[in-house]
Amino acid sequence: MSKSVLIVDDEDSIRKSLDGTLKDEGYIVLDAATGEEAISMLEEQIPDLILLDVWLPGMDGIEVLSRIKKMRPSIPVVIMSGHGNIETAVKATKLGAFDFLEKPLSLDKLIITLENAFNFHRLQEENRLLRQRMRPVELTGGSPAIIELKSQIELAAPTHSWILIMGENGTGKEIVARMIHRKSPRADRPFVELNCAAIPEELIESELFGHEKGSFTGAVESKRGKFDESHRGILFLDEIADMSLKTQAKILRILQEQRFVRVGGNKVIHVDVRVLAATNKDLEQEMLKGNFRQDLFFRLNVIPLVVPPLRERVEDIPLLVEEFLKDFAGILGGEIKEITAPALNLLMQHQWPGNVRELKNFIERLVIMTRGRVIDVDDIPSPLGPRKEANHIDLFSYSMFREARSEFEKRFILRKLAEHGNNISQTAEAIGVERSHLHRKLRSLGIEEKSSMRTG
Repeated sequence: MSKSVLIVDDEDSIRKSLDGTLKDEGYIVLDAATGEEAISMLEEQIPDLILLDVWLPGMDGIEVLSRIKKMRPSIPVVIMSGHGNIETAVKATKLGAFDFLEKPLSLDKLIITLENAFNFHRLQEENRLLRQRMRPVELTGGSPAIIELKSQIELAAPTHSWILIMGENGTGKEIVARMIHRKSPRADRPFVELNCAAIPEELIESELFGHEKGSFTGAVESKRGKFDESHRGILFLDEIADMSLKTQAKILRILQEQRFVRVGGNKVIHVDVRVLAATNKDLEQEMLKGNFRQDLFFRLNVIPLVVPPLRERVEDIPLLVEEFLKDFAGILGGEIKEITAPALNLLMQHQWPGNVRELKNFIERLVIMTRGRVIDVDDIPSPLGPRKEANHIDLFSYSMFREARSEFEKRFILRKLAEHGNNISQTAEAIGVERSHLHRKLRSLGIEEKSSMRTG
């Protein structure tokens, strides 16, 4: 895929010269004569790199750079100047410029600088993706159902086709989506997810399409939407059936045209997005009830994948249990616990209505609450374990488990906060949660946010 470069310079001769040179090198070239024109173009287009002159009429290059880094923070910017000085170079670097080139430009140095900028940006994206991939991205199991699903993923992932992932809650639909991303031609591009069920109806359009400053109460600044963020990557729409019919209609139009307008805006933004959608509902039944648009279903259902429930692949439970025991030993900082064959047999007899997620939570409970190194039948709480006398104190009661888990979470978060100098944003990124979620968790655990805690 050819890379695009936006040249921002008020001198027509320089723009034409750079245009020819960069096109010869295989780049797609865009140009703007003023900073205002460049900002306007960035509302609609997303170049891979920007060549920006410092001395511009109207808005100067440093101000333009500041605006670019707020609008499109991931785009590398190379500053050009015929009046270069250390102070300007330092200021540009502090604002996020990748490099500073003096005019007249050495074309050889320019090409090398562009390649270095692209490579640096690629490494940043790879690091970000590696952080994402710390979460599980492989389906665990060797049952016929899982082997067949993995085979379907191997065939579908390398294409650009859209995929509808269906399955009950907790079966691993997000893991399937991440596997597809990792094996797709867009693996080095963003994987952006949106849980459609978790966003209030009045905010979902803003989340998907972004909004302009002042477009509604609370919109204190412009914001990019999920479609914008996933440009040239993958957008994962989880629980797609929970969207209103009104939002479904807008989604359908955008999926067909690959362009949209932000809430409160009037400029058309073009994107290239591969969409993966997931649902735990029977969409054919939802269509019959009038809750889901038939045309949207046909648009999303190019390649359907069904993730089987755990009760249909009980032979995978031993492998899942082994994986979860190792995971929680690493998280809790203890030794890996073992489980006896009779105890494992009890787990394999259970129906697991919450599927893999329920099994994982149950294993976490056992790891925390079992005192010894070996988990046996007597450690399995009811209703899975053996029945106990009515007057026997249930040491594995839900309330005790909840208290123990809360205490563990509190200690864990306090330790991570200390490791990151009480920086909320860095701590949230380190443990893999949104900053807003961490704020809520601090309040729910009774951890007071001190003045020394920082959010930036």
